[in-house]
Amino acid sequence: MRTVIWGANGAMGQLLQKALGQEVSGLVSLDGENGVARNAQELPDLKPEAVIDFSHHSSVADVTAYAVSQGCPLVIGTTGHTPEEQALIFEAAKKIPVFYSHNMSLGIAVLCRIAKEAAACFPEADIEILEIHHNRKVDAPSGTAHMLFQALQEVRPEAVEACGRAGEGKRQKNEIGIASLRMGNVVGVHEVHICTPSQTLTLRHEAANRGMFADGAVEAARFLQGKAPGLYTMQDFLGGKPWNAGI
Repeated sequence: MRTVIWGANGAMGQLLQKALGQEVSGLVSLDGENGVARNAQELPDLKPEAVIDFSHHSSVADVTAYAVSQGCPLVIGTTGHTPEEQALIFEAAKKIPVFYSHNMSLGIAVLCRIAKEAAACFPEADIEILEIHHNRKVDAPSGTAHMLFQALQEVRPEAVEACGRAGEGKRQKNEIGIASLRMGNVVGVHEVHICTPSQTLTLRHEAANRGMFADGAVEAARFLQGKAPGLYTMQDFLGGKPWNAGI
């Protein structure tokens, strides 16, 4: 699977190169360091079979235009896109298969599924999300926390996010709270707490290292091979696998 990596000089780009090995056919990085291309215009004619993006959300126009021009699947692991940038992703998905996820971990996809099913079993329970990351992470809450909320909202359509709490104010019944901690070198921890007056169910996923994100992105690119144009997520990927796959 000939693959072009966007964000090649970043931490994830390096992990992707290791995961793909000889399947890497092109490298792009905004800084242009290490002799890699700075944009699509600097790439030779590679005829890639996939593009994987772990660069910066501001590169989305270049990334999507290139993948569409090559007619190849696109995996986007970058987060923080503005509504205008997301529109470019959705437009590209009309022409090519696009895999778009805030988290490329199969474990997180399973957590979303289990959390949704558990929430449906306890319709009156309070639900809270906790996410913990290293002290260098800029955005809060994490994209994965938002992803978990959106999964829960499928069974609680009236739910609203309550990101952090301060001052006076009673918890509202339709709230799903999201709390963020930033400390040390924590790769990523996400917990969903489902609490009734008599019991609490806690679901937890902990990332041991960032390699799982690279592995997930590569598997997503393979999953897209031969797929029709459209927007695909980890839930689509799980749908084609046995329930216990990868666990």
